[in-house]
Amino acid sequence: GWRHDTETATCISNSPELCPGKRFTLTGHPSETLNREWQVVSSVLAGDQPQALHGSGGQGTTLDNHFEAIPADRTWRVPPQPKPSVDGPQSAIVTGPAGEEIFCDEHGRVRFHWDRYCPGNEDSSCWVRVSQAWAGAGFGNLAIPRVGQEVIVDFLNGDPDQPIIMGRTYHQDNRSPGSLPGTKTQMTIRSKTYKGSGFNELRFEDATDQEQVYIHAQKDMDTEVLNDRSTKVRHDHTESIGNNQKITVTTGQTVSIGTKKEGGHDQSITVANDRRITVRHDQTLKVTNDRMASISHDDGLYVANDRKVTVEGKQEHTTTGDHISLVKGTHSLEVKGDLARKVSGVLGIKVRNEIVLESGGKITLKVGSSFVVIHAGGVDIVGPKINLNSGGSPGTPVGTLLPGVLEALMDEDNGQASGGEGTGDGRGPDDSGEPDDENKANLQSLRFAFPGADSSVKTMSWLIGQPYKISDSKGNVLVSGTIEQSGRLPRVMLDEPDELTLMMGSEEWEVEDLALGNDDTSSDDAAYDDEGYDLVNDPYYGKLEQDEQWPSDADINELLNNYAEG
Repeated sequence: GWRHDTETATCISNSPELCPGKRFTLTGHPSETLNREWQVVSSVLAGDQPQALHGSGGQGTTLDNHFEAIPADRTWRVPPQPKPSVDGPQSAIVTGPAGEEIFCDEHGRVRFHWDRYCPGNEDSSCWVRVSQAWAGAGFGNLAIPRVGQEVIVDFLNGDPDQPIIMGRTYHQDNRSPGSLPGTKTQMTIRSKTYKGSGFNELRFEDATDQEQVYIHAQKDMDTEVLNDRSTKVRHDHTESIGNNQKITVTTGQTVSIGTKKEGGHDQSITVANDRRITVRHDQTLKVTNDRMASISHDDGLYVANDRKVTVEGKQEHTTTGDHISLVKGTHSLEVKGDLARKVSGVLGIKVRNEIVLESGGKITLKVGSSFVVIHAGGVDIVGPKINLNSGGSPGTPVGTLLPGVLEALMDEDNGQASGGEGTGDGRGPDDSGEPDDENKANLQSLRFAFPGADSSVKTMSWLIGQPYKISDSKGNVLVSGTIEQSGRLPRVMLDEPDELTLMMGSEEWEVEDLALGNDDTSSDDAAYDDEGYDLVNDPYYGKLEQDEQWPSDADINELLNNYAEG
């Protein structure tokens, strides 16, 4: 078929019937190879009609048929016509369904308006490929043109059947990010939240002395590094976290701050609320110079095993309030030099067993101008007057302080939790608050009680569970809590006589002065302070003797006699 024009005969005839497609047989030609059947493939007719021209009537009408023919046994096809070509790219608007911002297929192809009669929807055109900055098998750059964006459409080899989107442009209705020409020094990659107004952005600022790389994440930002990561900041580094921060280090962590021992090479940590540090193994803290800790409230230290403190210089310890030390085992103190103790008040030492004082030199006890010296040569007693076996009585030793911290430690020995419920006055739940017998004579005590036996409280059920507080004359709350089922209130111990106030109830405290009636006092009240106190004179004894928890007469008399003898 491609060689159909290799044997072509050009002929002239006056027969108009020899038109393209007509076959004829040639005979009588001198060349026998040409005497064969031929097929006309083209024909050009040219004729003259002189009669139609003025003054040319002497000639007849002529017709010439210039035609081409090929052998009839050859296959002949019409030469293909040239395909239409599109000259240059065109602009188009990306289309999609109503209300949709991104419309594409699995290959990232989009559609755009094709002609003037296009409705501008998802059926506007065929799927059209989009040229990307980088495209590979599963990698590269991908930015899908969105509905309404203007794109530049070109055609491969000018073929209108092979459109491809080569670029995108901004215009009046499709403005660029930033505010040009003011932001002309910025190179920006900004996306847009799908069906929203947010965006993610990567921006490069190239203004002189204002160079900057800016990253904006509309919501979350995740970074994954499969191996090492290095960050180097040659000046300041500031981080602001609006909520929580969590850092997990699987192996080790090293933090180095500062290069010189001078101001500015410091570290400051401020925690608005609590701070907890958990070290599951050893911890070492090394401070080359000074270390100071300031605690505005309580400080607690718990060591499950041994603790060792070594001070190579001088150690000073100042306690504004009480200093309490509880040693459950043996307490040993060794002083290489001198030991001096100065007590502004009374010094009391109580030992349940023996006291042994051993000195390599001498032991001196001195009061005023009187003193006792014990040395290896004997005992010297010097004083204005020396009394031996002439009566007198020993002094009262100072009682050992037992605040809540020691009682909590004692409760641990008894199997109770150190944070157990107390009475609100620093005593444990099983501590009656009574002082030692030897100290009762020097303390003042008061216990509020309801009239009658404890069983009478059951008739006043409205009292149970009511809050109460006991205050001194200065308004200081000594004891507070709620009334228990027994109706009993705790005993308050005082160093000096004072006026106490008991208030009960959950509403606002309103103090009201009540006038005492004739039945509210007893003429025998003075018996409490008189020597030779007799239980019979107690005006409340008759009411309390029915109480099962009230001690017997023999117990009370024995206790009072012990006070009198002491």
